[in-house]
Amino acid sequence: MIGNDARDDLRREVRRFLERRSAEADVRRLMDDATGYDRDVWSVMADQLGLQGMAIAQAHGGAGFGYEELCVVFEEMGRALLPSPFFATVALAANVLRHSGDEAACARHLPAIARGELVATLALGEEEGGWDDTAVRMRAEPAGSGWTLTGVKRFVLAGHVADLLLVVAHTADGLSLFEVGARGPGCVVEVETTLDLTRPLSRVVLDRAPAVLVGRSGHAWAGVRRALRLAAVALAAEQVGGAQRVLEMTVGYAKVRHQFGRPIGSFQAVKHQLADMLVAVESARSAAQEAARAVAADDPGLEVAASVAKAVCSDTYTRAAATAIQLHGGVGFTWEHPVHLYFKRARSSEFLLGTPGHHRDLVGRAIGV
Repeated sequence: MIGNDARDDLRREVRRFLERRSAEADVRRLMDDATGYDRDVWSVMADQLGLQGMAIAQAHGGAGFGYEELCVVFEEMGRALLPSPFFATVALAANVLRHSGDEAACARHLPAIARGELVATLALGEEEGGWDDTAVRMRAEPAGSGWTLTGVKRFVLAGHVADLLLVVAHTADGLSLFEVGARGPGCVVEVETTLDLTRPLSRVVLDRAPAVLVGRSGHAWAGVRRALRLAAVALAAEQVGGAQRVLEMTVGYAKVRHQFGRPIGSFQAVKHQLADMLVAVESARSAAQEAARAVAADDPGLEVAASVAKAVCSDTYTRAAATAIQLHGGVGFTWEHPVHLYFKRARSSEFLLGTPGHHRDLVGRAIGV
């Protein structure tokens, strides 16, 4: 963990980098690219900034920083709308490995993730969607000294560019975690048609695909669940960054757009909406920062804090983006204006890792209501 001044320095450095390498023109270019991300940017992030390995332990080739620092990075990436497999690799796959209880698997993959040499992701949900243990129907079958997997996984982040898939499936012992080579035999990855072109999702079809067990058979869910909560905290930070940028764009527009000879920001109705956006964004920031603090402190209340943050930040980002489009008028949803890109990211992020309603249910169960 580092101090607030150093955290501010980190924010400024990441923001400067993303302003140069993830400007609107870059985002639009990558939306039309088959991979959906810039490999050179990915390499610079690893080699010069050390972002992929920031929260990975030094024993596994990372820098060993805390989750609060990592969430600063996610917030800035959300602000810049960065198209990248960073979330899939760092927030999902790396956390799943770290909490798998399999030191050999961590030693195999975490150093490569930290160096930017490995793109990895989690394959959990299936045809019916979902982000909990009830979403998994796939079964693993023993095959000699290993396993094979057959079935379909849906909504897999960055699956089309991943080198490694971490797949959750049932064995006779219960839910288990497996490594599958994304370009290996029996594995076909298809890009899904989605609303948000800045964050591609994939459909993964496995047909007796060779798999390696990670951790103990039947004991995967506790670690996967923990990783999903950590990923929810990272996503909440990213949503705050996006909502903040939407607010800034809308305030700027309200100052220069004139109607009846006056800036629209001088009208009371517009002022009230902007004030409401500001209050909501700052409240969401508090929820996200509290969740990041809970991760860093290994607080027993982490699960509640993570779900609160995911629910609050999802609602805030979606409402902020919708209000921004309303205040921009018809231009806000035209292809030429960036606000609609943030609206689409907000809507897709609302469902990613569970809807706000799902997370409110989790909070309710945790507090006994």
